[in-house]
Amino acid sequence: MLAFPHSVRIFVALEPVDMRKQYDGLWSAAQSQLGEDPKQGAVFCFTNRERTRLKLLYWDGTGVWVLAKRLEQGRFSWPAPSEAKRKLALTPEALLLIVSGVDLKTASLRPWYERDEK
Repeated sequence: MLAFPHSVRIFVALEPVDMRKQYDGLWSAAQSQLGEDPKQGAVFCFTNRERTRLKLLYWDGTGVWVLAKRLEQGRFSWPAPSEAKRKLALTPEALLLIVSGVDLKTASLRPWYERDEK
């Protein structure tokens, strides 16, 4: 389960990023593309052009975390920003819903993410 404290800021990069980037490349993207300092304790979300892969960069005070998820079906979806922006700020709860396959526009599970009941 993915969980962050309520006080953590979450930034989603709206421009796609090369998913071959690791710690240093994502750190640089957070600084140059988003204009944020990764050492301030925020979580930075990056996706590929198709939005089928997601990487999170997080500085916990002692080191850098990179978390990755690749979808087998469907795409990650998040609300469009209200104006032309390079990043979108989300709450930790919204990020958890998105990663769990919930479409925030309709507040429903995306069809590709529904789980079979056993």
